[in-house]
Amino acid sequence: MNPDRLRLLASASLIALILLSLSWELWLAPLRPGGSWLVLKTLPLLLPLFGILHGKRYTYRWATLLIWIYFTEGVMRSFTEPSPVRELAVLEIVLSLVFFASAAWYARTGHRTD
Repeated sequence: MNPDRLRLLASASLIALILLSLSWELWLAPLRPGGSWLVLKTLPLLLPLFGILHGKRYTYRWATLLIWIYFTEGVMRSFTEPSPVRELAVLEIVLSLVFFASAAWYARTGHRTD
């Protein structure tokens, strides 16, 4: 696959995961009505955003480790929570896997350097 497409896919899935985390904890299915402090789980996703958008291979490498936290949360909540949280958790799993696959592949084959 073309490195530019991998970069675009990784960027899009990371941004979608950020938006999902924010909307999940503020409006769609917050832990408490009106939102909760769990929305702060979005902050670690913002750390690699600049490097991912700019194609920094080092950022792609370490972000593939960070994303497993969100994958794990999605798996756990998909098995323990009722609907609609279950569907949001499955979407979190899918976005995490898409990000991981595209970021790992880009880190391995990308043309840009740090």
